Amino acid sequence: MPSLRIACYNIAWFTRLFNHRSQLILDRQPSAIRGVDRTRQAEAIALVLRAVDADCVAVIEAPNTGRRKSCVTQLQNFASHFGLRQSAALVGFESHTRQEIALLFDPARLTAEHSPVDGGADAPRFDRPFIADLDRDGEEGNYLFSKPPLEAMVADHETGLSFRMIAVHLKSKGPEKRGTEAEKRQRGLANRAKQYAQATWLRARLKGHLAAREPVVTLGDFNDGPGMDPLERVSGRSSVEMVAGDPARPEAMLRHPFNGSKIDPAMPRATARFYKARKRRHLHALLDFVMLSPDLAARTRPAWRIWHAEQDAELAHDGPLRQALLDASDHFPVSVDLDLGGVNGRKSD
Repeated sequence: MPSLRIACYNIAWFTRLFNHRSQLILDRQPSAIRGVDRTRQAEAIALVLRAVDADCVAVIEAPNTGRRKSCVTQLQNFASHFGLRQSAALVGFESHTRQEIALLFDPARLTAEHSPVDGGADAPRFDRPFIADLDRDGEEGNYLFSKPPLEAMVADHETGLSFRMIAVHLKSKGPEKRGTEAEKRQRGLANRAKQYAQATWLRARLKGHLAAREPVVTLGDFNDGPGMDPLERVSGRSSVEMVAGDPARPEAMLRHPFNGSKIDPAMPRATARFYKARKRRHLHALLDFVMLSPDLAARTRPAWRIWHAEQDAELAHDGPLRQALLDASDHFPVSVDLDLGGVNGRKSD
């Protein structure tokens, strides 16, 4: 039976492993991971990518594109150095930060091309402003993506399946550390408002694709999850829930492991692990998701996996892979396996 594995992986500050000529740096200088040097992080990333063995990986925090640096060149140099089968890379609109969103894929299995869409005022192109009165106070806000989502059309050589992919890295709403409690709350609300605007924008784009019955995979780091923080009570739902859609309309609701009727109790409840020095412990958070349009999910019997080094029982007992997952990033990969045995390459009827 043919199958396809799709993954997303936030690789913490991947750009710091390359020099200004897009060449990989392998030395003993510190990486972005606490207590891990750059050689060790690079080798860990390669080991993890090999173990996950996805046909395509949405890389969040991919290496920076600049005047003399290319994200695509850096990723392809990395794949070549470590002999990865995911040897081709694709980027979309350039980020305004030092972190890009990219697709790393196996060109022997897939083709992928940047395919941005302009959905008009309700869902403009992701490199343009989104103007909306989201809080309905009579004043329109002007919102931007500092990291525009990557929109791609992906085609599978083996089965003829083609689908749209939207890879995202939503605005962080991490806890504010400076100022009075009132100031921290105000900045927290402002950050959440930006994230909600991005989620609203993304959902508007998805509505168009779902109405056209296009198979869609939406994946990446949403920097949010159900019940993540008390400010969620202001809107009543998380950005993830906003993007996925209304449970009362299942025909337009994206599928992921935590919104179905049969949630696997063994599934890890976190995709990221952050060290909190003041408390001398790690904070675990569910931030990364791979979501499928309902038609695609219905045809492919999806099987999700969160590659958590400690909460996945199999990985926890695999010493080298467990350590590599901890050394490579503060996030863990999330994958979905699609059973394409019954797929003939056409859209849903």
